[in-house]
Amino acid sequence: MTEDLRAVYPSLKGKRVLITGGGSGIGAGIVEGFARQGADVVFFDIAEGDSRALASGLGVRFERVDLTDISGMKATIARLIAEGGAFDVLVNNAANDDRHKLEEITEDYWDNRLNVNLKHLLFCAQAVIPGMREKGGGAIVNLGSISWHLGLPELPLYQTAKAAIEGLTRSLARDLGPDGIRVTCVVPGNVRTPRQLQWYTPEGEAEIVSAQCLKGRLMPDDVAALVLFLASDDARLVTGHEYFVDAGWR
Repeated sequence: MTEDLRAVYPSLKGKRVLITGGGSGIGAGIVEGFARQGADVVFFDIAEGDSRALASGLGVRFERVDLTDISGMKATIARLIAEGGAFDVLVNNAANDDRHKLEEITEDYWDNRLNVNLKHLLFCAQAVIPGMREKGGGAIVNLGSISWHLGLPELPLYQTAKAAIEGLTRSLARDLGPDGIRVTCVVPGNVRTPRQLQWYTPEGEAEIVSAQCLKGRLMPDDVAALVLFLASDDARLVTGHEYFVDAGWR
């Protein structure tokens, strides 16, 4: 979609937004989307080169944070809140979908994959919620995955974590609703990013598009468009559910 036809949400202008895994792929699309809305954006990532280039180009703030280091992540969020105030929006996007075979899984790999793909979502939320309560509300948008809905091969731990995110979303929405904090989950289909192109040949991409109801190729800004809506005041009574952006693949 061309720039001048994209939706503008006045309620997002000046909002303080934290995005995890924002340096590339879907995360970068989300960072760009909020920056375009005039939000005050901070994003976390461990890939410094891409992240610094993105931050410089958009005029947003990048913090190098390893989300598996929960105490370090919480300390960074506390510092950011002390410096600039509480966050209005948290987008829990960071994840890693490395392929793995069932027989090769060890206890250490289980712990690592659950830490990378699930654990930090809860603790990032925990860190921003007190400030949202003081402000009288906020929005948390978690990123799920279509993979477990389809039962894709060689992703048992990733799919376990992504299924749990939908349960976490519902639980947090119920607990935080009285505080005016909305919690939703966006479930992308197969989005064309440099990382995804590692796994799919052009023929594989064509098969995915053929299986979709709509035949367009999903891009990061297609996912960002839904995230922006869910974070905005236009979605003031939307919470507790997951929303697909998959072109009708599932």
